[in-house]
Amino acid sequence: MKPNKISVFEYSRLKTGCEYNGVTFTPVLFESLKRFHSSSSIRYFNLIHNGVEFCGYVGVIQVDGIQIEVLPKLDRNGGDANTWRDLLIDMLREVGMLRVSAPSSSMLTLRSNSILELYFDLFITEVEYLIRTGLVKQYRRQTQNQTSLKGSIDFMRHLSKNLIHKERFFTNTSVYDQDHIWHRIISQTISLIRLISQNTQIHNRIGALELNFPQVTSQRISEKTFNKLVYNRKTENYRTAIEIARLLLLNFHPDLASGLNSVLALMFDMNVLWESFIYHSLRKQFLINSAPYTVRAQQSTEFWSTGSYRRYLRPDILIESVEDGRKYVLDTKWKDVSGSGPSPSDLQQLFAYSQFFRAARNALVYPGNSDSVQSGKYTISTEWAHSVSCSIICLGLGSNISQWQETIFKAVSKWIKSG
Repeated sequence: MKPNKISVFEYSRLKTGCEYNGVTFTPVLFESLKRFHSSSSIRYFNLIHNGVEFCGYVGVIQVDGIQIEVLPKLDRNGGDANTWRDLLIDMLREVGMLRVSAPSSSMLTLRSNSILELYFDLFITEVEYLIRTGLVKQYRRQTQNQTSLKGSIDFMRHLSKNLIHKERFFTNTSVYDQDHIWHRIISQTISLIRLISQNTQIHNRIGALELNFPQVTSQRISEKTFNKLVYNRKTENYRTAIEIARLLLLNFHPDLASGLNSVLALMFDMNVLWESFIYHSLRKQFLINSAPYTVRAQQSTEFWSTGSYRRYLRPDILIESVEDGRKYVLDTKWKDVSGSGPSPSDLQQLFAYSQFFRAARNALVYPGNSDSVQSGKYTISTEWAHSVSCSIICLGLGSNISQWQETIFKAVSKWIKSG
């Protein structure tokens, strides 16, 4: 079978005419990515001469049946694509972007093959579950011209449409069926997966879904559509399927100019993912180990205001001791600082956090090739700031996600207690 996937790492380049994983990066692919780049507000990659250079986003972009998989990596030496793909999937699962409770055998097969198809598998599994447990019905208003009087007559439209056809009635009725917004979203997602997936197993399962899923009215789905959804007792089971549908539908970019080479971009900011992963790992491990700390993400405080404007400081992670109320600020950055150390902007940012939150200790948290903690202090010669510290915590990758989370907890706990 002809390969249809290119696997690269963040900040890598693709050049036209070059071959990657047995797939040639053609001028046609390059032109499609150029059009996507100009139409998208988020810069997942930059354009270079006859090629593209990826930024700090990871995930997958599918165009013209070719998947371009962008994986995280700290350096160019350690670990292969499969190792980093598994790491990315586990991080997404831990922060709630992959809601996996009991992985199926098909999911384990797809896991080593494609991040995108893993999402397809999860969505199909959720919809199969909804069909087995019974699809929800809801009331909806229906306006139509019919030969029987049922409901209330819309007199204005009845007079304009049925002046000659006295046997008809233009009515407004309430219908209780399965044609509602929840199923319209799911139906469009099923159609999207059938359109862009080239996996035979996925296509077979999609075919079975289409046979068992009701016919529903087509509707334009936008971000406002998802924002208006309100879950209740009957629709709570739809939450996971709808969240995956939102991810797929809102990141699908049809190429309306040419009618070909539509782009599906499922990309994640690695800095945001790293921050969320550290937060979820600490919160989980604090509970498991009954540690006397609370941990909060993006805790904000106002630091500047006028009559019309307000500005806030939001450290990535704020840890507070339950016993004495002391606060500890962590600022996470996904970058390798082993050869250069932290940037001045990172240190300046953490200094501001330390002052406004009255933090006992502060640290910059980076990924690294091994675990290490370096203590440091700001050398500002003022009475109120001479003892402010800023440590550098580097967290080496674990052999598996659970072991890595334990390492994160031990490193941060040791750093807190050392002060």
